[in-house]
Amino acid sequence: MKIDLSGKVAYVSGGAAGIGAAIAQIFAEQGASVAIGDVQAERGEATATLIRENGGKAMFIRHDAAEEAQWVATLARTIDEFGGLDILVNNAAIEQTCMIADVEFSDVQKLIGINVTGMILGHKHAIRAMRPGGPAGKGGSIINLSSVSGLIGTPGLGVYTASKGAVRLFSKSAAVECGRLGYGIRVNSIYPGLVETDMGNKLVEDFVKLGVFSDRADALQQMLAGYPIGRTGVPADIANAALFLASDLSSWVTGTEIVVDGGMTAC
Repeated sequence: MKIDLSGKVAYVSGGAAGIGAAIAQIFAEQGASVAIGDVQAERGEATATLIRENGGKAMFIRHDAAEEAQWVATLARTIDEFGGLDILVNNAAIEQTCMIADVEFSDVQKLIGINVTGMILGHKHAIRAMRPGGPAGKGGSIINLSSVSGLIGTPGLGVYTASKGAVRLFSKSAAVECGRLGYGIRVNSIYPGLVETDMGNKLVEDFVKLGVFSDRADALQQMLAGYPIGRTGVPADIANAALFLASDLSSWVTGTEIVVDGGMTAC
């Protein structure tokens, strides 16, 4: 089934690799012009180049999501290059595995700066651009990547779960605010389970180091057992959910949560 994003402009933070890259690619395949932001310049340029080679429209912008001035410049450049802004995907995030009693304050600051502050700043400047009278001014869709860790507790992921729980409730507040103010901006969040990405693979390794599992084989066996559908996810699973939320098919969907986890949180 084709979901048409022709004429729409999207900005994807953390879009160089993994889930972000899959989202950028599927948006471009469906006709959107896509700006990719990330601190990983080489991988980001490669993703944008791949999209263009496949006939899509894309550019890469080096962007640290924790820096407000970079949000201003990045979204302005996106609008200047592609003529608008219809979709924001807040995907930029880092993961930290650490027992709570051992957490370092500097690590908390860094994680919250990217996962929470960066996400809030993305809303601030995208809303200013998308709302009536803004430089884009046609409303739009904001899609936030949370995690099943924003729904349930996990040992060794306390700070990360705190950040993703913040994404969950901020998304709802932003949805209500944008709706009540008549901005024409929808805000929704996606909750991936374990996905086969660099971050997902690192999580498995970190759990072994923390002693949550005895070894990698044990980790994979026990974690897979938690997915009734019988497999962990791939980036395209999450990208397809984002595509629905970006499209006009979800025009009456705001403030909601789409859990894409193979049934893990249903257990």
